[in-house]
Formats: sequence, C-alpha cells, structure tokens
Amino acid sequence: MIFFGIFFSVAAIGVLCWLLFTLAIYALPAFAGVTAGMWAYDSGAGWPGGIAIGLVAAGLIFGVGQLLLAFARPLWLRIVIALAFVAPAAIAGYHATHGIVKHAMPSENWQIAFSVVGAIAVGVTAFLRIAPMAAPEPAGRGMARG
Repeated sequence: MIFFGIFFSVAAIGVLCWLLFTLAIYALPAFAGVTAGMWAYDSGAGWPGGIAIGLVAAGLIFGVGQLLLAFARPLWLRIVIALAFVAPAAIAGYHATHGIVKHAMPSENWQIAFSVVGAIAVGVTAFLRIAPMAAPEPAGRGMARG
C-alpha cells in the first residue's frame, strides 16, 4: 500500500511539473487578469464582474502579445516582447521549484540553487514556446539588391 502512495506522489509531481512547463507562457496574462479582476472586485463589480474583467484582461494581454510578436519587424523588439512573457514565467518557475525543494532538502543554499535551476528551465521552456509565435522574416528582406 505504501508503494502506491509513493507511486502516486511521484506521478502527481510529474503532472504538476508538466503543467508548469505547459502553462508557463500564460504567467503574464494570468497575472494581469488576476490583477484586473481584483481591481474590478474591489471597485464594486462583485464576483461575476471581477471574473469577467479578469478573463477579458488576460485574453487581451495574450492576444496583444501574439499580435505584437507577429507584426513586429525588428528582432530586438521581438526579443523584448518575448522577454515580457518569459520573465514572469521564470519567476513562477523559481517559486514553484522552491515550493517543491523546500520539502526535500534542509539546506537553504541548495534550495536556492535548485530554485534558480528551475527558474532557468521554465524560462527557457517558455521562450522556446513563445518563439514560434513570431512570424518569420520575408525571404528577400535584408539581402542586398543587385
């Protein structure tokens, strides 16, 4: 019976890590949606209004980000837009990893080291998921015309 508990615990951690890596690119829209929803709720919109405003804000942030990635021409601008989505994902990866490792190891230095590795892994994964959203440059652009 203990074997099943260990097996299900490892499987649950695996599923949560997969979920973290899959949903990392939505950290910025989720943060913006929660912030807008809380603002709407605090200003008197109630639960339905707060949820609606939060969902609209999150969708708007994600849609605007995709449009900017698709239509931005300079490479530096695409990198800045991608980093705007990657930075919150890396922060979420740090905190998620820290939440897991603080139960596994007593040394605070090792907790921070593993949390930084987790943040880098989630940040790189988020960047690799966001990069294909950018439209490729036209074939002849930037080449010398003869």
